[in-house]
Amino acid sequence: MELRVSDLAVGRGGVPVLAGLSFALSAGTALVLRGPNGSGKTTLLRTVAGLQEPMAGTVAGAEDRIAYAAHADGLKAALSVAENLQFWAAVFGQSDIATALAAFDLAGLVDRPAGQLSAGQKRRLGLARLMVTQRPVWVLDEPTVSLDAASVALFAQAVRAHLAAGGSALMATHIELGVEGQVLDVTPYRTQALDVPMADEAFL
Repeated sequence: MELRVSDLAVGRGGVPVLAGLSFALSAGTALVLRGPNGSGKTTLLRTVAGLQEPMAGTVAGAEDRIAYAAHADGLKAALSVAENLQFWAAVFGQSDIATALAAFDLAGLVDRPAGQLSAGQKRRLGLARLMVTQRPVWVLDEPTVSLDAASVALFAQAVRAHLAAGGSALMATHIELGVEGQVLDVTPYRTQALDVPMADEAFL
């Protein structure tokens, strides 16, 4: 089943910022969103992920299939790396965390409380949660923030493996990840740019 966005309009604070967007995301494919800061990429991703209602248009094929990762890592500081992943795995009815630990080079940190991790380690743990959900559609907002070059490479490898297994990824990022996919520049769809703070939901 593909994710299909049709004639979508999204807004912040009740004011539309993007309108007339249509695209499809099929299994095994990636779509990268481009556009300047404040252009509406985050608002679009939140709408696709079901965190806010569209102002117009439809999002089809998203029901219970999306794992969303945004600016917040969504970690429980008092829990260890392993306990954080076990928590999220249980939420999504899964149990395997070993694959995610290996993919993001976290095996040596399994017993460390998340609150004691560096910013980059927290980011890797936050992204590792994507894998334990076993959900096929990853919706990612600037996923490489706080990551060094080696960690960006780990993330890109995880995305490529996800696509090879039949998953898909919708990403807003300003860097080249080395992941094959289409690019959608949201700039032509802008209606009005606002700097209205949004509550940031870490994960869905």
